[in-house]
Amino acid sequence: MRKSLMIVLTAAMVLAALPAMAELQNVQVGGEIRIRANYYSNYTYDIAGQGAPQTIHPLAGNQVIWPNFFLPRRPIGTGPFNGNGIVSSFAWDDEESNDLQFVEQRTRLNVKADFTNEVSAFIELDSYDIWGEDFRSDYITGLDNRAVTNDDVEIYQAYIEANEMFGFPLRLRIGRQELSFGSEWLVGVNDTAAFSHGLSFDALRLTYANDVFSVDAFAATLFESGINEQDGDVWFYGVYGSYLGLEDITIDAYWMMIRDGRSLNDTNFIAPIEWLENVFALDDYDATTLHTVGLRGAGTIGAFDFEAEAAYQMGDADQVGFLFKPFIYGDDGADYSAWGANLELGYTFDVMWTPRVYLGGAYFDGEDERDITFIEWLNPFDRPESSVSFNRLFSNWEYSEFIENTELSNAYVIRGGVSANPTESVEVLLAVSYYNTLEEFDAPRYFSVGGFRVPLAPALSFWTQENDSELGTEVGLYVTYNYSEDLSFEVGWAHLFVGEGLEEGQFSALNGLGFNGGSGDDDSDYIYFETKLCF
Repeated sequence: MRKSLMIVLTAAMVLAALPAMAELQNVQVGGEIRIRANYYSNYTYDIAGQGAPQTIHPLAGNQVIWPNFFLPRRPIGTGPFNGNGIVSSFAWDDEESNDLQFVEQRTRLNVKADFTNEVSAFIELDSYDIWGEDFRSDYITGLDNRAVTNDDVEIYQAYIEANEMFGFPLRLRIGRQELSFGSEWLVGVNDTAAFSHGLSFDALRLTYANDVFSVDAFAATLFESGINEQDGDVWFYGVYGSYLGLEDITIDAYWMMIRDGRSLNDTNFIAPIEWLENVFALDDYDATTLHTVGLRGAGTIGAFDFEAEAAYQMGDADQVGFLFKPFIYGDDGADYSAWGANLELGYTFDVMWTPRVYLGGAYFDGEDERDITFIEWLNPFDRPESSVSFNRLFSNWEYSEFIENTELSNAYVIRGGVSANPTESVEVLLAVSYYNTLEEFDAPRYFSVGGFRVPLAPALSFWTQENDSELGTEVGLYVTYNYSEDLSFEVGWAHLFVGEGLEEGQFSALNGLGFNGGSGDDDSDYIYFETKLCF
């Protein structure tokens, strides 16, 4: 903390000493401290008891649901996790699961310097930590390498801003910065619920805004390959426009594109396969170009409020197709062609406690082409067909406390609830959500013995059975107490009624590439307490 404060103060002095044409007018120091204690019951796989092959998250274990031996020729496409088969981080089994409990803390400190001529600079430092994992805790020997870390404090934002350029309401912002558009359904700052690390971009953003409309154009680099590749960078572009001419209503339209030019090679230049792929164009992956176009409307009409957004994605999805390699070659013809939508309608009653009821839903188009025919099973050189679902980009919407972290796809959600304000500083929310898969996963045919799935014919992976589509239902109760304008407290409880689709498993996580599945159907609870101070 002292180190962060010293860096902020040093940055402020540097800004004040800059030999700029504009004089320093004002310096502001601010920040945020957010502490959240989390508890999940019956959630993670018992690593110590069973021995997990990998780790998806440092706080969560995982298990192999179907080893590769039972999936020959199957285009599973689970990326870095397919070395062992289909991997899941859940168990939903009160005999095989461990509870997950931890306290996370995010600390932010920033300084803003305003100059004349509408010029300003902003620097923000950020630190995300788990309690008990970032100090010398080995009391037995007094030695602990966890106390020696070099990445505690990061430069979260650092940009220069110029306003009223050329005499127009035009703003230019250059540097590392947050990008937030609309309700943050596709691009946000990642500060929702647990595991909120924040999200910023190295970007250039140009904004034109007046009382009637605003237009943002931006370009951000997501990956820089340096001199390793001629065309190996990943860029994120977009134009976002908003019409503000209607009272209490905003209408948005946007186009966004991610271009991933990193090269892909199935055989890694292994002769003589390299010669064959050059002759038959077997290794001809193109750059991935994900285009997203969408419309959004939000606002209030009397006692009603609404939020509606729909987007369509198109383009080449070679980075996804590359993951679907049952033998040697992936799908070099994968395409994005998916719809996504989000809707919420609310009504606020003008009575005591001002209760508000709402009903909403979300739709994320998805594919599951992971089954094969008998002929395809016989041919080891048959090129697979990938499963491309709607990509949530950099969403800040989290529809479940359990089965996603802003990347649920190949699914639809039906949600509703009621909120009320017993006092001016207290808000209570009761929420209910239902989750269902759009395209189901075809698992190897099996029978259950003592909670284990035993394949009827381990090597005959074309002989499958369709898993259940119902993921489950979630109920949540949340209370927020705004102690002051700066300090708030929040407590919440959520209960997941595990559906057969979660027990058997569906590819609905990680934008349709991650497996949500366990070894049982026992329910899970989540309880948290959060305090946040902004200054």
